[in-house]
Parts: sequence; structure tokens; C-alpha cells
Amino acid sequence: MRKTSGASPDAPTKFMNLIRIKCAFCGKCFSRTAGRINEARKFGWRQYCSIECQSRIRFRRIEKLCANPNCKNRVSRGLSQFKKSKSGRVFCSSLCAAIFNNPLRRKIKTCLVCGKQFSGQKIYCSSECHTSILRKSDSQKRREILKEIKAFYDKQGRIPVKKERPGLAWRAQKAFNSWNKAIQMAGFEPNPVIFSKKFIAKDGHKCDSFAEKIIDDWFYERKITHKKDIPYPQNRLLSTDFVVGKNLIEYFGLSGVLDEYDKLIREKRKLCKKYKLTLIEIFPKDLFPVNHLSEIIKTKKLEN
Repeated sequence: MRKTSGASPDAPTKFMNLIRIKCAFCGKCFSRTAGRINEARKFGWRQYCSIECQSRIRFRRIEKLCANPNCKNRVSRGLSQFKKSKSGRVFCSSLCAAIFNNPLRRKIKTCLVCGKQFSGQKIYCSSECHTSILRKSDSQKRREILKEIKAFYDKQGRIPVKKERPGLAWRAQKAFNSWNKAIQMAGFEPNPVIFSKKFIAKDGHKCDSFAEKIIDDWFYERKITHKKDIPYPQNRLLSTDFVVGKNLIEYFGLSGVLDEYDKLIREKRKLCKKYKLTLIEIFPKDLFPVNHLSEIIKTKKLEN
């Protein structure tokens, strides 16, 4: 009779499919069939050498330095706690958390007298500034306000907007009962509502808003050749505020205010992307209270 071995005929093929891989927790190499490895890769599962490693990774702890820069303590937290933290910061105590987070939550104000920045509920940075306001007579306050308005005009060549000088506007409201009355007393015509009428720039261009006039005059003063209200390619219903070379400059004054206006912004961005045009976007915060055009617009790039 023919002798047979005790091993199964399929045993060699069974072990030939084993592949060596590393445990996702301890890094130890272990063997697993190709089918199980492919299944884990398909579903994005991590693979472990044992049940112990699989359970221990859930409670793995990570050490980090306390997020308070003045504290050198090391903090140990569970992996799940790190995942819950939106900022990724950890603190060794509630005191360190307060020291780090409280300054970020404070609202920074500008003193209406000296211009110093401070935080708190008060209107003035100090009792000295508050007292100096109380000691001044009404006529003295009015003279100082008019002097500041004239000084702004001499420097900028135009009347200030409320957003540019909130402290001055507040004092003018108290002294003259209105901002426009203070402007008139200084010998100037008050600025109309920003989008209420057309403005003529220094080079004769008609601008739809006072903000557009500021941008147009900025180009004119720097002798940068620019065109106004040029239609977009393949869409003559949409026009760009300014064109300098191959650069399109748009002032999005009502961004985030009107839904229809935001749709137009998205449409203009799509056209610029489609035709590979450079779009420079300008918003009210870029002009008021401080003009940041020089930082946003690269003069050399526009001239080329």
C-alpha cells in the first residue's frame, strides 16, 4: 500500500501567500496573508501584530510642551484628547491656558486723545487722557478738530472718511453734533455716501465710487498707464474697474453685503481663471482707515 504523509496537500500553498509587514503600533514585523493585507489597504485599516497592540493604540499618550511660552512643563495627553483640540495646543494647567488665551480675546482699542492702543471697557487709555478732554473748553475742542481735518486735507489732498479717523469723527460728533457739519466748518464740502454718486478722478476718469477715485488717483500720481471699465472677454455685460497691462484690478466694495454682488465676484474670478488673467482684488479694508495700495499692487509688475 502507498504511504501518505500526515500533512495536507494544500499546506505548502497556504503558507506561501504570507507576507511580512510592520505593526502599526509597536513596529514589530509579523506575517499575514496577502488577502488580508489587500483588504486592509482597500478600507484604510491599520494592521497590528496582536490584539494587545490594537487595544493599546486607543489609549496611546503623547507628550508635548505646555503651549504657554513662559512655561517649560511637559504635558501628557491621550491621543483622543489631541484630536478633540481644534488648535492642537495643550496646557499644563488652567492658569497657563488663561495666560495664553486671555490676551487673544481682548478687544484692542485706540485712545481718542493720544492714539495709543489699549484694551478694556474704557474709552481712554488713562485717566490723564480723560482729564485732558474734560479740562478743555468747547471752543478749544472745536479748534483742534478743525485743525486735524485741515491737516489731513493738506497731506492727502482730500477730505477724510469716517472709517479712516474714527476718533476724530467721534469728537466731531460731540462738538459739532454731526461729522458733516465739522467738515463744513473746516471750509470743505462733505463727502457723500461712498456709493451715492459719480466721482471724477484727477485724470478725468469717471468713477462709480469715492474708493474707485482713490485707486484711480493712485495710478495717476505714479504715472501708471491704466484703462477704466473694460469688458471681460466673451462677456461684455461684465466689466473690470481697471486694467493695467494684462492685470485686472477690481474694487469689491460690497463683498459679503449682497448675495447678488458676491455671485458677480465669483463669475469674474471664473473668467480670469479661464482666460489666465491676473486679478488683483481690493476691498474696503485695504483703503480705510489706512491706504494699503502700495502693499497690494506691485508697481514694477504692473509697469512691465
